[in-house]
Amino acid sequence: MARAMSDEERRTFLMEGTRTGKLATVRADGRPHIAPIWFVLDGDTIVFNTGASTVKGKNIQRDPRVTLCIDDERPPFAFVIIEGTAEIDADLGRSLTWATRIAGRYMGVDRADEFGRRNAVAGELLVRVTPTRMSAESGISD
Repeated sequence: MARAMSDEERRTFLMEGTRTGKLATVRADGRPHIAPIWFVLDGDTIVFNTGASTVKGKNIQRDPRVTLCIDDERPPFAFVIIEGTAEIDADLGRSLTWATRIAGRYMGVDRADEFGRRNAVAGELLVRVTPTRMSAESGISD
């Protein structure tokens, strides 16, 4: 039977392995847009990088409302859905720190610096999503 995750279970789930998040943003005409992202946590805040000229980058700059879904596709299945507000940080020093952490998670520590430097440049955005609502369930098929 499905059950709500505790805060600690949710954080552990979000940072397990290399799960990608599916980020939903709002296009200028109101249509939804969804794209995968690499992310890490800073407390309950989701941190990721994206290009300023990407669809999601443009959408966030225009309308900061976002929803993020992270799921486990293996039985007994689990998910976390986060609704929140995205804030852009233009500081390249902070961007390098976070881009390197994100790269370490997804590419491994041996390539973290390489990918961190690649993603902490002008034209790339450091985005922090502050949750306004969260839902997290595990044991969906139990």
